[in-house]
Amino acid sequence: MEGECFTLLPRVCAVLAAGSSLPDDTSLEKLLDWFSELTTAGVSLVKDCPCLLEFTSTVVNSATSDPCILSFTLKLVGLLASSEDGFIVLQESSVLDLVFNPGHWEKAGHWEDPCVRIGWIQGLRSLLQHTKALCFFVQAGLIEPLLQLQTDTSLFVASAASQILAHILIFYQPSPSLTHNSMEKNEAADKSTNPSTTDDGRCPFKAETDQSFTTVVMLISEHLKNSLVSGGDAKLHHAQQSLRLLVLLLTRLRPPLRDSLLHAVTDALEELLMTDLTPPLMDVILAAHSSSSSDVRIHRLVSSLLSTKKPTDLLHAAAAFLRRGLHDDVHTAQCARAILLPLHIVTGQLFLDMDPADEDLCSMAAQLQNKSSCISIICTCLTNSPLITVLDPSFLPCSLDVIISSILLMLRLCSGDTLSVSSGCSGAVRNVIGSSKVKKCALEALMSVSSSPGAKAEVIKVFTLLLKYLDDPDSDPTVFHKSYQVLVRWISVCRDPSSIPDQLKQDLLGVVRKRVCDVRWEVRDSTVEFLGRLAAVKVHHTTDTEAQSACEVLPGGSSSITPVLEEALLDPESYVRASAISALAQTQAPGWQQGAALTQERSEFVVRLLDVLSEDTEGFPRRAVVQYFISWFSSSASRSSLLRRSVRSVLSRGSADLDWEVKVHTLELAKLLLDEALSAHSSSTKELGAQCVHPYAVIPQPVYTPHTHTENGEEDTAALLETLVEEGVVSVLLSGLVDCDRPVALKACRLLIVLREALCPPSHTDLGTDRETVAKVSFLLPKSGWALEIIKILKTKNKAEEENAATLRSSNCIDELKLGEGYNKGWDGVSGAGCERMSVCELLSNLGLDERVKILNQSSDHVQNSPLSLLQDILSAGGAHTQPNTQLMQEVIVDCY
Repeated sequence: MEGECFTLLPRVCAVLAAGSSLPDDTSLEKLLDWFSELTTAGVSLVKDCPCLLEFTSTVVNSATSDPCILSFTLKLVGLLASSEDGFIVLQESSVLDLVFNPGHWEKAGHWEDPCVRIGWIQGLRSLLQHTKALCFFVQAGLIEPLLQLQTDTSLFVASAASQILAHILIFYQPSPSLTHNSMEKNEAADKSTNPSTTDDGRCPFKAETDQSFTTVVMLISEHLKNSLVSGGDAKLHHAQQSLRLLVLLLTRLRPPLRDSLLHAVTDALEELLMTDLTPPLMDVILAAHSSSSSDVRIHRLVSSLLSTKKPTDLLHAAAAFLRRGLHDDVHTAQCARAILLPLHIVTGQLFLDMDPADEDLCSMAAQLQNKSSCISIICTCLTNSPLITVLDPSFLPCSLDVIISSILLMLRLCSGDTLSVSSGCSGAVRNVIGSSKVKKCALEALMSVSSSPGAKAEVIKVFTLLLKYLDDPDSDPTVFHKSYQVLVRWISVCRDPSSIPDQLKQDLLGVVRKRVCDVRWEVRDSTVEFLGRLAAVKVHHTTDTEAQSACEVLPGGSSSITPVLEEALLDPESYVRASAISALAQTQAPGWQQGAALTQERSEFVVRLLDVLSEDTEGFPRRAVVQYFISWFSSSASRSSLLRRSVRSVLSRGSADLDWEVKVHTLELAKLLLDEALSAHSSSTKELGAQCVHPYAVIPQPVYTPHTHTENGEEDTAALLETLVEEGVVSVLLSGLVDCDRPVALKACRLLIVLREALCPPSHTDLGTDRETVAKVSFLLPKSGWALEIIKILKTKNKAEEENAATLRSSNCIDELKLGEGYNKGWDGVSGAGCERMSVCELLSNLGLDERVKILNQSSDHVQNSPLSLLQDILSAGGAHTQPNTQLMQEVIVDCY
C-alpha cells in the first residue's frame, strides 16, 4: 500500500498547491500524521518524496494560497527539517529562510490569520530537534517574534508560543554534570554517531550551540522578568501568560538553569505578589519552593504568600501548599491553621489558640457573612481538611478528635440544628443551613477522616448523625447517596459492631425500609446499593471470631433485608431493579461459599431471576442477572443441580439477548465453565483462568501443545468435550462468533481458539486413536438463526478448497468437513428443518478462527481509514473543485479517522 501511496503523492501535492480549499480541513492534519509516522519509521521524506520539496517551494512563493494550506506547509517544512539531512537540503534551497521569516508572511498579508501563526509556531516546534536548528533559530532572529506571540490575542497562538519556549529550554538544557572536556568528547562522539536525542529525550549538547543556547536563555529570562512587572490590565494579562510558562519551566528544568531562571525573576515575583495574588502566581511560588526550598528569597516569597490578607486567597494558598506535600517547620503549621480557621469560626468551638482581635480571624469572619463567599470558603475548608489529618501531630493546632467533632458539628448546623452552636458566627450559620453543597463536602470530609487515629471513638456519634440525615425526607438525593457511602465506611472502621446500641441498629433498619419506598428513584437506588455494599463489608463480633457480613449485625441479619431487596425487583425503575439483583448476590455470597443447602425459597428466586432475563425490557437488570450467576458460579463451594440447570438456561437466554453487554457477560459465564473443565483436563490450561481479557484487548495467539495421554486419555478428552456441548458452552461460543457486535465476536473467537487448542489435535498431528475418538464428539447445528452464518463460513471455506483443487462439485455439500456419524451428505446447509450433527473438532478447525481473530482485533475502520484512502479523498475533493461541469460537482465527503 505504501508504494501506491507514494505514486499518488505527486498528484495530491499538485491539488494542494493549486490552492483550492478542501471539504474537510482535518484531512491535512491526517496527512501530517502520516508523514510523521513515516519519519518516525526512518523514511527520509526529502529523499523518497521529492515532490514535497517542489510543493513547499510553490506554496511559499504563492501569494494566493489558502491559509489552511499555508499552515499545513509551515508544519510540513518543520517536519522535513526535523532531521539534520532534511534541514541541510531545505537550507540549501533557501526554503527554510523564507518559510520561517514572519516578515515574508506579513508582506503577503497572511500573518494576521491565526491559522498561519499557529502553523509557523508548530513548524518551528518540529524543526527544533537538533543543534543545527537551534543555531538557525538564533541567527535568524526568531526568538523576538516568538516572544511577542506569547502574548498574542489568540489564546491558542499564545499557548502554543509558551509551549515552544518551554520546549527550547527543556530540550536543549545541558546536563549539570557536563564539563568542558566531556562536551568535547560528546561532540566527537556526535560526529560519528549523530544521535538525534539522548536517552532522557534531550538534544545532545554540543559546544558550538553553547553561545546560541546562552542567548536564548538570556532573552527568555529578560522577557519573563519584564512581563511580570505590573502596569495596567494589559500588562497583567501578559504577566499571567508568563506565569503559566514559569510553572512549566520550574517543574521541568534542572539546576543550574532552573536556579538561574529563578534568580532572574524573583524580584519581579515579589513585586507582583504585592499587587495581586492569582492562581498562576501561587503555582509559580509553590513550584519554586518545591525546587529550591532552601533558598532564603523563595522561603520569603512563600511566607508572603501565606500572609495575604484576602481570606479566599489564603485558604487556596494553604491548601495548594499541603497538596504538593511541601512540609517545613514554619509553613506547614501555618497552612493547617489557615484551613481550619473557617471551622473554628462557624462552629464556635474555638479550638484554635487565637486572639479574637486577630486580623486574619476578623477578615475571615467578615467574608463568612456573605452567603456566596461563605459557601465557597466552607467547602474549600472541608475539602482540604483531610490533608491535615495525615500530618505529623507536631504540626497540628489541635487534636484529631476535635477536627472530627467540628466536621460533625458542621453537619448538624447544615441540617438546622442551631442548638448545637455555642458562640459561633450566627451569620455564617444562617448561610450554611440547608446547603446541599456544604453537606456533601462535609460528608466527604467525614469519610476521609474515618481512617484517622481516634476515629473509632467517634463511631456512635457518626452513626447517630447519619441516621438523622437518612431520616430527613427533604434531603437531596445526592446527600442520601453520600450519607450511605459514609455509613458503610464508618461501619467498616467499627471492628466490634456489638458496641453499637441495638436501638441504633433497629433505627437503621427502619430508615432503610422507609427509603426503599421513596418517591425518588435515585434515593431508592442508593438505598438498595447501600444494602449490597453493607453485605460486602466484613466485621467481627469479637477479636477472636470469624469475620461476618455487616448485614449480620442488623436485627434479623441478612434475612431482614432480603425481603426488602426482593421487593425492589418489582421497582418501575430499571436501575433500582439492577441494583437489587447485585445486592442480593452480595447477601447470598456467604451461603454460596459455605455450601449452604438450597431451600425452596432460593429455588423460586432463581426461577424469578431467569424470568427477568427473559422478560425485562431494560438492559441493566438483564446484565445484573447474568452477573449474579457469574458470582454464584465463582463463589459456590459445590455445583448443585439447580446451579447447573440455571447456568444452562442463562447461557441459552443470554446469548440470544439484544444487549451486547448481556452477551459479553454470558460469554464470561461460558468461560468459567470452560475454565473449570480445562483446569481438570490439563495443567497447560491453568493460565486461562487468570485471563480476564477486556473485549477490545489484544492477546497473544495460543500455541497448541500436545497433551500427555493416559491409557484412557482419549476417552477423557471426548467426555470433556461432550460435557461442554451438553452444557451449551459450544453453542454460546459459536453464536457469539458470528455476532454483529465486535466485542462479543472477539471474545467468542478467542475462547473457541482456546477450546480448539486444548482439546482438538491439529490435523497434521499423528495421535492415532485419540483423533478418532475425539472426532466422534458431535454437535447439533440448527438450520436457522446464527447457525446459518456458521454454515456460510463453512461453505465459503469449502468452496475455496474446491477451487484450489480445481475440482468441480455437483452440489453445495460440505462433505470435506469429515463430519461425524449421522451427517447427511445431501443436505445443502441452508434449506430444510431440524439440525445436522457435526464433529466439534472438525467444525472448529474449519471456521478459520486464527484469521478471524486477526480481523476482529483490527479497528472497524482499518480499511477505509488508511493513508491510501486519505490521498484518494483529497484527489476526489480536488477533482470536484477543478471540474465543475462534471458529475464530480456532487458533495465530496472526506473520511474522518
